[in-house]
Amino acid sequence: MTVPNTSSKTERCGYCAIIGRPDAGKSTLMNHLIGQKISITSRKPQTTRDRIRGYVTDERGQIIFTDTPGLAELKGGLGKYMISGIKKAVSDADVIVVVCVPAYRIHDEDRLILDTLKDIGKPVLLCLNKIDIFEKSLVEKSLKMYMDYYGTGEITALSALKDINTDALLDRIYECLPEGPFLYDPDYSTDETVRDIASEIVREKALRLLRDEVPHGIAVVVEDVREKPGIMHIDAVIYCERESHKGIIIGKGARMIKKIGTDARTDIEKLADTRVNLNLRVKVRPDWKDSPSALKEFGYTDV
Repeated sequence: MTVPNTSSKTERCGYCAIIGRPDAGKSTLMNHLIGQKISITSRKPQTTRDRIRGYVTDERGQIIFTDTPGLAELKGGLGKYMISGIKKAVSDADVIVVVCVPAYRIHDEDRLILDTLKDIGKPVLLCLNKIDIFEKSLVEKSLKMYMDYYGTGEITALSALKDINTDALLDRIYECLPEGPFLYDPDYSTDETVRDIASEIVREKALRLLRDEVPHGIAVVVEDVREKPGIMHIDAVIYCERESHKGIIIGKGARMIKKIGTDARTDIEKLADTRVNLNLRVKVRPDWKDSPSALKEFGYTDV
């Protein structure tokens, strides 16, 4: 979906990794900064598994964003894959954005992240997200607490959801980029394929609609994408770990699976700019999160 830019004009261009503990709002922030939906969002923590890459280009340069899974205690093969993605994103980045949320104490996961980054030798930008849903006094206390702990005089207080102060963060990211030519065509915003994005959108809708009824043992595999004039046909399978979960995903009278498909199709059509026929099925794959063969089959190729 992308073509490298061959122009010799030198601009600012670099990679920005967005990291933070689960459910800090990293994906929502990246989607807003890019200007369209690339990485999935959900109220459930650890929604993002792959390092979804998007980029934004304007007269200041080109920022290539890497969204990462929430850094927490992750177990099994899937956990190893997610942690590996986080480490690679940080090592490849020119600037790192750490997303925190207001709290009365610094969470253990945040301490781990900040301690790891103190001597990394790269620009690290702290931001305090979700300030729209917390009392002003707590926000102010949190700002001082995080600045004191990390030893920085700068942290951006913002709300990605409400578009509060996000431009200030974007300005700081551009300032930290190295000089260099654009790496991607400015007319695009991601190097993810339709297949990748469709898979993530279907999984997001399933997580949102199912809430706590089905744990995170859901994977989505897009088996086929067929483009015809005026319409795109997509066949996808939702994998779960138990037969009981399969029944919940399908729902009484297939109402749940239809709702997942309808919501996902709407988002995919906006991104693909064409009508979409989305065909969903549900299959059971017991304990797939701990199976190397299943993880590779489902696209987690670094395990």
